[in-house]
Amino acid sequence: MKKCLGDIATYINGYAFKPSDRGLEGLPIIRIQDLTGNSYDVGYYNGTYPSKIEINDGDVLISWSASLGIYVWDRGKALLNQHIFKVLFDKIETNKWYFVFSVKYKLQEMELKTHGATMKHIVKKDFDNILIPFPTLEKQNNIADILLKIKKIIVVRQQQLDDLDKLVKARFVEMFGDPISNPFGWTVKKLADVSVLITNGNTPKGGSENYVDKGIMFLRSQNVWRNRIDLDDVAYIDMETHAAMAKSSVHDKDILITKTGRINTENSSLGRAALFRGADNSANINGHVYLVRLDGTVVPEYVVAILTGEPYRRYIRKVCVGGIDKRQINLDQVEDFPIILPPIELQEQFSSFVTRTDKSKAAIQKSLEETQLLFDSLMQKYFG
Repeated sequence: MKKCLGDIATYINGYAFKPSDRGLEGLPIIRIQDLTGNSYDVGYYNGTYPSKIEINDGDVLISWSASLGIYVWDRGKALLNQHIFKVLFDKIETNKWYFVFSVKYKLQEMELKTHGATMKHIVKKDFDNILIPFPTLEKQNNIADILLKIKKIIVVRQQQLDDLDKLVKARFVEMFGDPISNPFGWTVKKLADVSVLITNGNTPKGGSENYVDKGIMFLRSQNVWRNRIDLDDVAYIDMETHAAMAKSSVHDKDILITKTGRINTENSSLGRAALFRGADNSANINGHVYLVRLDGTVVPEYVVAILTGEPYRRYIRKVCVGGIDKRQINLDQVEDFPIILPPIELQEQFSSFVTRTDKSKAAIQKSLEETQLLFDSLMQKYFG
């Protein structure tokens, strides 16, 4: 049996707070960006308000404009801004978490029903008519229980990966200190002084029309994360195009750094750095990525740890150029990056620690991927 979302619950839209309503005291005003994690400017309201827009821990929220999503609120009493529904389960007995999982699965279908040129949104009528499977409450409880247990395992695995990353950062600070303030007084050189090549790639003539199904990997900024090369969305170029861009052909243990990005986001693409591990000349880079090839006097894993640490992230935000939001790092700025130079033995000791940690991370990552695959297949089984 299936039911329309409109027959399951009542959806209370948030209030259109004015900019002048936002202050420094009162209850937080929750906007879409506060749900997605992209907000650094929470406003507060200290006046009277209709009780229906108050939210508390456990309330289910659905953003229906700009960024579609479903969330279970867990940050205390707050007030709901416009473009977000609060779900009231007042029409038929429903397992809250079953509802959350089913709507999450249907978000892609909702995307196809959105309207608007600038701010995409789904109209209430289309939203109400979205159908979800609706078994007995007992079956809903069983499904929700299974999915919640699997989701908990996924969260634990992700936390384990985060903890290992924090362990590496803590080890770095313990051994070398802050690489910008340099409290241990290490010798400092420019990145160019410990490199044999620093360059950026190019966009082949014709752009993406030159991409092929298989060939030489063509790495773009979306492939370079903080100490991780992501090949889930990798492009390929043919050998002829690769040969024409020989200068930016990537070698094993080259460091890749992203050139541009927005600075006011948690996962800013500006200045992300990662170590490439793979066969020499098996990849190339586009114009939004820098390639750094070290000269052997410093350990690559050590340099990447410098470039991906928070002190360096702050340094990059200071030296980058461009507009209010979107910025870039110029080639001469990359060449001038200060690199502290403790003894090579200490660098190698740190690199060995990173290698051991990476082995643990690889095992956890494999488990995480297998668990995520199980979760996705069950979502398809229950709601597809």
